[in-house]
Amino acid sequence: MSQNKAARGGAAAKGKKSNKPGADGKREDVLQAVVSRALSRAIAELNMMRLALVAYSRFLSDQVPTILSGEAKRVSLKCLLPLANTPLIEYTLEFLAMNGVQEVFIYCSAHHEQIERYVHDSRWSPASRSCPFSSLEFIRVADARSIGDFLRDLDKRNIIGGDFVLVHGDLVANISLDGALAAHKARREANRDSCMTMVLRDGGEGQHNTKTKGITPAFIIDPAAKRCLHFEEIHPLQTDRYVTLDPAVLDSREAEARTDLIDAEIDICTPDVLALWSESFDYELPRANFLYGVLKDWELNGKMIHTEIVNEGYCARARNLQMYDAISRDVLRGWTYPFTPECNLLKGQTYQLQGDNVYQEDDVEVGSGSQVRDSILGKETHIGSGSTVRNSVIGRNCNIGKNVRIVDSFIWDDATIGDGAVVERAIVAERAVMGKESFVHEGSLVSYGVRVSDRTDVKPSTRLCLLSHTGELVLPQPEYVGPEGKGALFQNPEDDEAYLDDPSTLQKSLIYSLDDLDLSDSSASTLADDDYLSEESGPISPSASQPTSRSRLSSFASDDSGAPGFSSFHSDAVHGLLDVLRGISGNFESEKLEFTSLRLANNASDAAMRKAVATAFVRRAVELMNSESEALEPSKAAKQVLTSREGASNFVSEVGVGDESVPEQIEFALAVQRACVSSAKVIEVSRAGNLLAAMLQQMYDLDILEEDGILGWWGDDRGKDEGLMSGVRDKCQALVEWLENADEESEEEDEDDDDDE
Repeated sequence: MSQNKAARGGAAAKGKKSNKPGADGKREDVLQAVVSRALSRAIAELNMMRLALVAYSRFLSDQVPTILSGEAKRVSLKCLLPLANTPLIEYTLEFLAMNGVQEVFIYCSAHHEQIERYVHDSRWSPASRSCPFSSLEFIRVADARSIGDFLRDLDKRNIIGGDFVLVHGDLVANISLDGALAAHKARREANRDSCMTMVLRDGGEGQHNTKTKGITPAFIIDPAAKRCLHFEEIHPLQTDRYVTLDPAVLDSREAEARTDLIDAEIDICTPDVLALWSESFDYELPRANFLYGVLKDWELNGKMIHTEIVNEGYCARARNLQMYDAISRDVLRGWTYPFTPECNLLKGQTYQLQGDNVYQEDDVEVGSGSQVRDSILGKETHIGSGSTVRNSVIGRNCNIGKNVRIVDSFIWDDATIGDGAVVERAIVAERAVMGKESFVHEGSLVSYGVRVSDRTDVKPSTRLCLLSHTGELVLPQPEYVGPEGKGALFQNPEDDEAYLDDPSTLQKSLIYSLDDLDLSDSSASTLADDDYLSEESGPISPSASQPTSRSRLSSFASDDSGAPGFSSFHSDAVHGLLDVLRGISGNFESEKLEFTSLRLANNASDAAMRKAVATAFVRRAVELMNSESEALEPSKAAKQVLTSREGASNFVSEVGVGDESVPEQIEFALAVQRACVSSAKVIEVSRAGNLLAAMLQQMYDLDILEEDGILGWWGDDRGKDEGLMSGVRDKCQALVEWLENADEESEEEDEDDDDDE
């Protein structure tokens, strides 16, 4: 980790309340706001109710998947991708500026130099006289894999002194936060347990361009108090589409089920939010993990989350290709004003609105007989005679040949489209070349520098790239790019490993379609709670409130880079086990039945079961180690978590390990190791390693793991990966050596007995 100290400009000091006489008259409170890859700290001097606001903004400029990456040694970041010919990050920074943000922190992980270079060379640089921010700072976290990692790091830094606003760097919005900030402040003053306000847009009953397709957020809200009571995500791939509520949630409350809200993940937070992230090291995503978990555990944590639903303005996130397409069209229609082409957000842009709703820059040539409507044309682009461009965005310096047809598509800078070619509902990236009379069908992506031969058909939803998923140059595949082409079909092994019911598969393509899916006819709007479901109704399949594969956490498809398989089963299973371990409810005999039925309802694998059990027991041990009243050492925490509750060790043995075979023991030991690695997000690596050693020792003493199982785990290459895996593993050296020595002594005793005989 390192920081751009030159840009800091005393931001930390401004986040604290002054002790000088009369200071209270100028600053009663401080709201701090944060943006995602750029986790930006932003101090906004909004003289509203004499309130000095610190706005933090946070934007996640994740690496775009290789399919949209450039040539070797060049990787495009999501926040720098062009949306309506303007980098995404510009819209997010403009949103912060219009809401009075003054100081910004930008969190960076991989390829931070690109975003730093871009900001340094733009008007957003603090060195620029036109910069609306008083300071801007980069914080680099090379090993961060998710939003959760960023927020846990932010908590450790102790630089947030008050409330903050959390947004993402793929945000396009023109709404004012004044009303939401005032409402949040009033709730906070009335009840200090009000820790977060989500700003949501009413999308209405009908279809809305920016309502997410495939995954529908379901909010259960108390309309009088504006409090969010429950959250889940529902999708068409579920067998039964229910939102299952704990009846206690509805005690003495009115509730509305809202599936019509547009959630751009604009959150006004208190520092308590960061503490909640730190306490839950397995949380990766703000909604599917954090919101779902905090609301589920509200009786334990005592924290309340509220909503502020607005009816004016625009807000959406370009979190996947479908939303990228939808927002681009909204920009073209003017819904995002003043963030539209004719406002020329970037220095050097010269867009003017022409006839037929065409935004055109200087030095654009359109040949005779060509028809262009509802489109954006970048500078120095040439369109040959007889061509048609409709509902499309064409970048700068593009060469569009004669008799070309481009419909509902995105052509990025410096691309070439040969005479007679057709591009329909597709993306053609920078410097790509489409040969004469070639045809790019709907849903296709042609990446940077790819060359498609003349008269070649690119079939629907094809992804062509110069690089493999590992970033290596690929050999041309003539069956996809033609005899003189350059590029190959992009294949990602993770796509093949995705679960059949993984909703993220619905959002990977530019085209949303359910045509090839075998879907049930059950209603997607059914509400149920545990008391009202009869036995005849069959098992309830919890909604997909958690992502089911890494794809929900990866690059342009979404903003998640967390662990694969984090499904609703994992979250519900972990929470159920934690309730028993904490002594809140039930016992391990009843929990075993609950766990088994949960597994059947979700068709969870053995690996998912091992992961859930290991995560719950390690997480409870970490809670005991971090307890404010009586913190335990790792050895005592491990012993207590495995022995204090009757049936705990038997549950781990029968459900976590499964049987007594050595391979199963090795797999469970690996699951415990990975859980301890995750815990290193909230405790020191050395303590996480000590906890792993203590857990293995206790499981050996309790006959959950045998000597051969632990030694087999020690020799397994999967546990030796560089980084945290090997860091926590090293603490087990003494235990392994003791087991090996004990084994040798046992063999020697056996030999002595044989000699005596």
